[in-house]
Amino acid sequence: MPNRRKPYPSDVSDDEWFLVVPYLTLMREDAAQREHSLRELFNGLRYLVRYGIAWRAMPNDLPPWFAVYQQAQRWLAAGCFESLAHDLRAVLRLAAGRTEEPSAAIIDSRTLRSTPESGSRAGYDGAKRKRGSKLHLAVDTLGHLLALHVTPANVDDRAEVGRLADAIQEATGESVTLAYVDQGYTGRAPAEAAKEQGITLEVVKLPEAKRGFVLLPSIASIAKIAPLRACQEIVESGCARG
Repeated sequence: MPNRRKPYPSDVSDDEWFLVVPYLTLMREDAAQREHSLRELFNGLRYLVRYGIAWRAMPNDLPPWFAVYQQAQRWLAAGCFESLAHDLRAVLRLAAGRTEEPSAAIIDSRTLRSTPESGSRAGYDGAKRKRGSKLHLAVDTLGHLLALHVTPANVDDRAEVGRLADAIQEATGESVTLAYVDQGYTGRAPAEAAKEQGITLEVVKLPEAKRGFVLLPSIASIAKIAPLRACQEIVESGCARG
């Protein structure tokens, strides 16, 4: 079926589609039961994640929300996004002259303000003075995503170290031996939780005589993570609410 609608900024480009379609094709494009274009279903999912809408608010010129929802569930169950993120990270690392799998990671978190869609996932982060959700992230030293978990904002960063460390090793084949963190991760408990997964935590401390604004090395690269795994986590947490 030809696509006659006007494009949205969130639509996948031809080059992007050429890259991702092998990971998303779970059955033949001309299968009898396929009612909507696979590319349009993916565009619907990208629109939902990009603009933070409810499933039932899907624009009328995209496939029906329930079709996008059902296809997203199939992709999630098949691990499509994990495979894509893993292979893309490996290619980008090799292109940068690095090994395919990293030996070091960076762990950090970010608190996002709640919305009506946050539901029971929302919590209050006293340090950031925000109510909402918290993203616990791990990236390699080039800023490529290794792991991401979503919790209520009141969950302590240190409590998630063990879970993140386990996810890091699963994603990299246990190649990571060192993880950089800021001073919010100090203490015996997070260090031991990481050590159980074969990872040593190294706390990046502020200069003792700090004056004014000081940028911690590498931590800023957290903001450059690839969006696919974040897409998956948000979709997973939103699916149950419809």
